[in-house]
Amino acid sequence: MCLIFGISLKKMSKMKVGKILLFLLCLNIVTFVVIADGPPTCPADLGDECDDSDEWKGEFFPGIPKIKYEGPSSKNPLAFKWYNAEEEILGKKMKDWMRFSVAFWHTFRGTGGDPFGSPTKYWPWEDGTNSLAMAKRRMRANFEFLDKLGVDKWCFHDRDIAPEGKTLEESNANLDEVVALAKELQGSKIRPLWGTAQLFLHPRYMHGAATSSHVGVYAYAAAQVKKAIEVTHYLGGENYVFWGGREGYQSLLNTNMERELDHLARFMEGAVAYKKKIGFNGTLLIEPKPQEPTKHQYDWDAATAANFLRKYGLLGEFKLNIECNHATLSGHSCHHELETARINGLLGNIDANTGDPQIGWDTDQFMTDIAEATLVMLSVIKNGGLAPGGFNFDAKLRRESTDVEDLFIAHIGGMDTLARGLQNAAKLIEDGSLAELVRKRYESFDSEIGRQIEAGKADFEMLEKKAFEWGEPKVASAKQELAEMIFQSAL
Repeated sequence: MCLIFGISLKKMSKMKVGKILLFLLCLNIVTFVVIADGPPTCPADLGDECDDSDEWKGEFFPGIPKIKYEGPSSKNPLAFKWYNAEEEILGKKMKDWMRFSVAFWHTFRGTGGDPFGSPTKYWPWEDGTNSLAMAKRRMRANFEFLDKLGVDKWCFHDRDIAPEGKTLEESNANLDEVVALAKELQGSKIRPLWGTAQLFLHPRYMHGAATSSHVGVYAYAAAQVKKAIEVTHYLGGENYVFWGGREGYQSLLNTNMERELDHLARFMEGAVAYKKKIGFNGTLLIEPKPQEPTKHQYDWDAATAANFLRKYGLLGEFKLNIECNHATLSGHSCHHELETARINGLLGNIDANTGDPQIGWDTDQFMTDIAEATLVMLSVIKNGGLAPGGFNFDAKLRRESTDVEDLFIAHIGGMDTLARGLQNAAKLIEDGSLAELVRKRYESFDSEIGRQIEAGKADFEMLEKKAFEWGEPKVASAKQELAEMIFQSAL
């Protein structure tokens, strides 16, 4: 029931004319509210009738200053409390440990929409179109954001930064035009941490890209990756990522898995060959994920991806981009996936995000758990850092966070969390208690026979003699609770 000035329609049931007039007034008010609250859009179907200029008067983020370090006591939400870029930790500046990057797709293409609801975010600079002019305007917003946040790296998918055309030629031309602007805006300091091709959204990729059952799709995907590698190289990108969201299956009943894996390997070989041909020295990265959108993705986790590279002779050509939320979806912790990649010599980059333990899908939240960040940084320190990789914030605002400043607050929180993780990990390493606990647990292998085992020089006959000689082993405590106590004391 519409209620205006406390008078209901029900009470006016005997006043036909008044009822009609009141209904019209109510409808007018509702219409006005909908228009006022809706996005400032230029309808996508108007074509040339919309303003085709990418120019934007003034700042994209007015009222947002350059984000500075103010220290742990600061209550300013638009300031770093823990991330101090120039602070030295274990002989390296914090900014060099981190090498932070902003993800263009979540930050500038994220709408807040989900399978159950419409978009909730309508940034002031958006006009409701996916035009080339709008793509350029977003790119300008991206570089203002990077400048104010104090980050000198960004990541992109080709189709996120430039609209797909009606033909591959038109798509390439659109991409060239936007990339030319990006090159100009980058200046001498900003570079892509990595680029990639979006091989999952368009219907042509419904059966996969490199693993599609259709040779025409395979060729189209190769052409798209070729172009994406070229523009990443042109922009000075340091890495190139393969995320195979559709490279998997929904049912094995209609799938030749062996053939698809062979095709995927040939595709990766082609990328390696083309990268070398054009002189791109960036690292090629595979990003494991178990499922979503496919039921089973071929690069399920770090171990699966490592085995794929080993089987097809691609070790040495690729490293892994570990995403923490993907780790938990595969039934592992992020720390497990990082250690698996590291001990195989494959840790190349980290997509810094996290999931919600109560939700079984890829929520891509900004990491705020200090304990998780500390474990992550322990792996990074053991790895000697991530360069030429880094930490990319493959994370998005929650659906209900709709203010422009929320974009900054989320990134500040993520950067501060990882900075605290770095400081905590350094404390654990400098203290040495945890490392000593682990050393003592395995000290029996520091004996002569232990060294022979690790060198592959102890056969079963030798070990049998030792077993008879030593008798029943006395097995010591693992001291897990003490290890957890030492870890917690550093947080």
